[in-house]
Amino acid sequence: MWQLYQFTLCPFTRKVRTLLGEKDVGYELVKEMPWDRRDEFVDMNPTGQTPVMVDPERSTLLIDSMAICEYFEETIDKAAMINGTATNRAEIRRLVAWFDTQFYRDVTGPLLDERMVKRIVHRTTPNSARLREAMKSSIAHLDYIDFLLDHRKWMAGATISLADLAAAAQISVADYLGGIDWTGHTHAKAWYGAFKSRRSFRPLLAERMSGIEPPSYYENPDF
Repeated sequence: MWQLYQFTLCPFTRKVRTLLGEKDVGYELVKEMPWDRRDEFVDMNPTGQTPVMVDPERSTLLIDSMAICEYFEETIDKAAMINGTATNRAEIRRLVAWFDTQFYRDVTGPLLDERMVKRIVHRTTPNSARLREAMKSSIAHLDYIDFLLDHRKWMAGATISLADLAAAAQISVADYLGGIDWTGHTHAKAWYGAFKSRRSFRPLLAERMSGIEPPSYYENPDF
């Protein structure tokens, strides 16, 4: 069986797990704290980052969330997540890159550093100015999501795609860490509320990072 190395609040692993859930791919979770820099893990992935997927029986090693998603998209026919015309597939990949790069850089990454890593690893006080900037950035990103969903049913078009999975993965971690203000973001909130109800996504919302509790509404689709 596949083994997936991850920690609870890794947004890139959440993207992969949601894809695997949509495609009904079985796997075993292996807890990995990248900041520990375990020799065995770094030997598998020199970047020391999650997610990493391993199939010991077939000696298969997959590294990087997008590479993992593309692998299963190519090998599992069920629930295509990079679909449609060549133009639509390009838009899906563009938006995945947007959430994996820009949203993570502006919102999720700073929140993880300030509210998780500093608390759990370094035992230091978070930088309030950096937190304010991340939350300000989240509003701009939600505005863009509202714009997309004002013209489309899903992020990249008429059907759910990997763009939605990538967006929900980043947002769920930011929301867990109290970095999302949903006020006034009608389209984004309705989309995310519906996404919370998906069978592939609900298990992730039930998980908790030791020592850090999410807002009370976190799991509720009708938040």
